Amino acid sequence: MTDTQDPIAAAILSQLAFGKPGSSIAPEEVARAVAEAKRTPKDPADLWRKYLSAVKQQAIHLARAGQIELLRKGKPVDDPAHVKGVVRYRLPESEQS
Repeated sequence: MTDTQDPIAAAILSQLAFGKPGSSIAPEEVARAVAEAKRTPKDPADLWRKYLSAVKQQAIHLARAGQIELLRKGKPVDDPAHVKGVVRYRLPESEQS
């Protein structure tokens, strides 16, 4: 992680790095982890929803940089900015070994 990297991007990469090789994660998992790290006693139970759009935005940025792959129906998408529906994130196959 570089000093200028967004904390949400770092959370995505961190979760992928500690997962099983070849495994993927859902955007909701990252948003929940970020929300738990920032939670205060007064926050609602669904605080993670506040971070979901930021997670998706950072995932697109990381995918364009080649650091992660966005998966739709188990296959990498060609254009991360225009993917719709349920997506998951994984490290590129070249980095999984």
